[in-house]
Amino acid sequence: MDTTLQDPLVGQLLDGRYRVDARIAVGGMATVYRAMDTRLDRVLALKVMHPALAADASFVERFIREAKSVARLAHPNVVAVFDQGAQGQYVYLAMEYVAGCTLRDVLRERGALQPRAALDILEPVLAALGAAHRAGFVHRDMKPENVLIGDDGRVKVADFGLVRAVGSVTNTTGSILGTVSYLAPEQIEHGTADTRVDVYACGVVLYEMLTGTKPHAGDSPAQVIYQHLNEDVPAPSAVVPGLAAELDGLVASATARDPEVRPSDAVALLAESRRARSGLTDAQLDAVPPQALAGMRDGTEDRTSVIPRVLPPGQGTAHHTSRLEMPPQSPPQPPSRRAGTGRRRPPRGVIAAVIAVLLVLGVGGGVWYINSGQFTRVPSLLGQSQKAAEKRLSDSGLELKGVRRAYSDTVDRGTVISSDPKQGARIRGNDSVSLVVSRGPEIVTVPDVQGVALAEARRQLEKRGLTPGMITKEFDDDVAAGEVLRTDPEAGAERHPDSAVAIVVSKGSPVDVPDVTGQSVDDATAELEDAGLEVVVAPGRVDSPEDEGNVARQSLDEGAEAAEGDTITLTVSKGPQMIDVPDVTGKDVDDARSELEDAGFEVKVDRPFLSFSDTIASQSVDGGDQAPEGSTITIKTKGL
Repeated sequence: MDTTLQDPLVGQLLDGRYRVDARIAVGGMATVYRAMDTRLDRVLALKVMHPALAADASFVERFIREAKSVARLAHPNVVAVFDQGAQGQYVYLAMEYVAGCTLRDVLRERGALQPRAALDILEPVLAALGAAHRAGFVHRDMKPENVLIGDDGRVKVADFGLVRAVGSVTNTTGSILGTVSYLAPEQIEHGTADTRVDVYACGVVLYEMLTGTKPHAGDSPAQVIYQHLNEDVPAPSAVVPGLAAELDGLVASATARDPEVRPSDAVALLAESRRARSGLTDAQLDAVPPQALAGMRDGTEDRTSVIPRVLPPGQGTAHHTSRLEMPPQSPPQPPSRRAGTGRRRPPRGVIAAVIAVLLVLGVGGGVWYINSGQFTRVPSLLGQSQKAAEKRLSDSGLELKGVRRAYSDTVDRGTVISSDPKQGARIRGNDSVSLVVSRGPEIVTVPDVQGVALAEARRQLEKRGLTPGMITKEFDDDVAAGEVLRTDPEAGAERHPDSAVAIVVSKGSPVDVPDVTGQSVDDATAELEDAGLEVVVAPGRVDSPEDEGNVARQSLDEGAEAAEGDTITLTVSKGPQMIDVPDVTGKDVDDARSELEDAGFEVKVDRPFLSFSDTIASQSVDGGDQAPEGSTITIKTKGL
């Protein structure tokens, strides 16, 4: 069914310039249309923000600001932004139209790719990201859906600069799972995003191209997030035996959990990719992975098989039926005559043969009816309107058993999501079929959990169909420790089911940490516990100026803020270390001071009355003797 017929924008002239011809795709933030620029007579893509989002002035402002920034980023591998404008409730971007498909389409159709094809796609993507990184942009949402492959073989990156605005709008369950699969650990844990998050995402995309699967999988975004934070991306060769070690190294470098270990930006990763390619043989580059789908395994696809192609002229579609040729009939024989008869009676053998044939046909027909004749197949109903689906069932001799409605973010309202039995199932010709019809996208409201305990807040979010996201903690004088301060998105915001909601939890009023160094362990413990802190004494002792058995140091210094119940670790002194005192008599004051301080002592200078000499006459501890490290040595200059 052509869903564009239901779209009010199709066929309209937007902003007096752009004629909207067809709807291409629908996302969580906007709908993309193919349109004609009537002034310049060129085909382009219009990205029109959903009217519900266009009502948010701050969102629109960010949308426009980012669009202007990307418009200045001119690169052959970046989808260009030509214009931006608004008409009534429609806020739009006019962008370059790329006829072709996305990398996600290629992976869905082809499975794992040959290393040469994967690198042929990765390198222009890195070139585009590299230009953005050097211009001060970070994409923040790299994934196969944002990599476009044109019919002419060009690779382009889409949605540059829009991800900051998109970040305030959560996606559907599938989209969330798709997006979190490419998030760097620091994006999840700290919310930080620099050029290295794009490097990480490209490493995950490369892994997926080489293996046909994502490195981390789970039934919920939370499971995928946990793996990003706690598990390294596995080597692609663990899934594709025999894959070159250079490709394993390239994926490992790009997807290091520590951002400091990754290449600094896409330019650096592009250089690593080219070095890895140069170390591979043609056989390694063109090796077909076992995960490749039909068409690559049988060797019929060439090195550019990831690029969409059309059938050559004259190559028609394959026919699944052919005409059955029957043997020629024998010419009729003239009837023989017998005296006194007009016709010859058939021989008894012929009559018996005819009866036998009729019996075989009758029995065969009965067997056919029992095994197949009384059965039919459920026709294809997915994506059709309810009315059209009911007509098709009726035409197939089937009855409609019932209709159930369910929410769907991918199937248009009023169209069939699924059937029971499923499409193609073998059922009796007079049986019935149930339909599940889309109610369109479901929207849920974020509950108000401020002041609620964290466990209860999680329960309320999950009850609404939302996913508890990242937990952070802050001090607050008014909200008790362990209770929720706020959520992001805030209470009352509308989101799709399974959207992640970040929670900020109170650490309560801060506790000022007292200074207990130099005190006995018992006294220090009592003072810290009176302040509401837990105490742990570290095993082992250290040299320090403090007396043996007293506290040498504490894990949080005096004045630091801690939450009630936080643990302070105390380290016990084994007393000062005794060290040799250098002999500085007869030396200049400055030289003597430096030598004593370098040895680990404090220095005090004593000058006699009316002494103008800088020569050391004596020292409080003689040279060669030992004194505690950190103790004070007094040096005295010569008098008159």
